[in-house]
Amino acid sequence: MAPADRIRKALITGISGSGGSYLAEHIAADHPGVEIHGMARWHSTATADNLAAVRERLSLHECDLTDLSAVFTVLKSVRPDAIFHLASHANVRASFVNPLAVMQNNVMGTANLLEGVRMAGIDPVVQICSTSEVYGQVLPRETPVTEDQPLRACSPYGVSKVAQDLLGLAYFRSYGMKVVRTRMFAYINPRRADLFATSFARQVVRVERGLQKEVLHGNLDSVRTLIDVRDAMESYWLAALRCEAGEAYNIGGTTTISCGQFLDLLKKQAKAPIPSRVDERLLRPSDVTLQIPDTRKFSQATGWEPKRSFAESVAFLLDYWRERER
Repeated sequence: MAPADRIRKALITGISGSGGSYLAEHIAADHPGVEIHGMARWHSTATADNLAAVRERLSLHECDLTDLSAVFTVLKSVRPDAIFHLASHANVRASFVNPLAVMQNNVMGTANLLEGVRMAGIDPVVQICSTSEVYGQVLPRETPVTEDQPLRACSPYGVSKVAQDLLGLAYFRSYGMKVVRTRMFAYINPRRADLFATSFARQVVRVERGLQKEVLHGNLDSVRTLIDVRDAMESYWLAALRCEAGEAYNIGGTTTISCGQFLDLLKKQAKAPIPSRVDERLLRPSDVTLQIPDTRKFSQATGWEPKRSFAESVAFLLDYWRERER
């Protein structure tokens, strides 16, 4: 797609979020010659602490993706060689409560970004960071999930990501834009507290410290294949370099585990007994309970494979929250 020496300017949407900040750290550490730019909403709810390690290495642009004029202004000024589109309302359960806000933000934000690129007359690689939620509830015989699996999203969030995915394909086919779509499966990300693994870890640490009495959880039967967020962000960089425009690629880890098994693992590593119970408010009206990816297409295109072991990722997660709650 884009030789490494051609990506001199990288633009990350949602850079102050949990994924975008780790991607910025990866580029800063492993590609020191790359100029890093980021879009963040002026009213963003993401914590500024996420960018503490790389603040001196990046240029931050206040921009709401639902404002086309603001998007165009940033794109025309920066003229990036690669755009990593991570900005999104990404809480699946919350999307059932605020479906229209999620659809408006995710779909129109992506449409504005793609249209802004076209209007600005630039030709970057645009990597649209999608999700396994686009596949919806798959049957056991349909796993591991390939990129040819029908898109049967069953949450407003999942539907918004399907729209992002297909918008990228439409702009590739209609205007020849260099759009790569990646469908990321579950990852361990300490900075995103609404993910089940992170929520469990944070609550376990709080119980250890006597700050709450028990861990509250939703459905524990869902099965996920987990990857470390740092490996996930490296994969995004490689997608922009080596993947083929117009194609979709599954990305995921190699450790498959149920939510209940993950919670049991954290309990065993806890420094105190950890009681837990179901909280009805954490159950989704429609759940995706089986997410096991076939990642051969992406591995063959990039040569990528995860570097961190599952044990390293769990330790990374617990250490982060033990430090935060201290």
